[in-house]
Amino acid sequence: MFIQTEQTPNPATLKFLPGCTVMGTGTANFADRESAWRSPLAERLFQLPEVSGVFLGADFVTVTKSGDSDWYQLKPAVLAVIMEHFTAGRPVLNAAEEGQAAAEGGEEDDEVVTQIKELLETRVRPAVAMDGGDIIFHDFEDGVVYLHMQGSCSGCPSSTATLKAGIENMLRHYIPEVVEVRAI
Repeated sequence: MFIQTEQTPNPATLKFLPGCTVMGTGTANFADRESAWRSPLAERLFQLPEVSGVFLGADFVTVTKSGDSDWYQLKPAVLAVIMEHFTAGRPVLNAAEEGQAAAEGGEEDDEVVTQIKELLETRVRPAVAMDGGDIIFHDFEDGVVYLHMQGSCSGCPSSTATLKAGIENMLRHYIPEVVEVRAI
């Protein structure tokens, strides 16, 4: 198994591409060790003391390191964990979590929220995934779109510029009801 790595705009994160499907549908974000119980892969990565976050995308794993650690030392250990996990054929998420992720959704959205979600899904999320992250719609209220940033986007120095100059301008262009975009 050959695992490629890519740098992200966030110097604290690195994107690992194992050359296979990581998540069949959706994404999973683990911001701390306590939340990792849902994923055997995330649990194992958090056993490395320098790991402070794990994000699972369609075909990649983004790992965030603690501020004082060095990728030169951490990267080989992360590669070893990912390689061992996939070559052993272990699941990425626990079976109950996979079913729950597929069942999420639910209530009917109004027309503006539907347009916002469609633009995010078709134009924003693919671009952000290329950098090892994800942006999830949270709410639309009084002209303000609230988005949750995950993976390499969380804590990235350029995320505010991406949010304001990129996403906000695009949404305001296509949807006049949008006046601002904020991260939560």
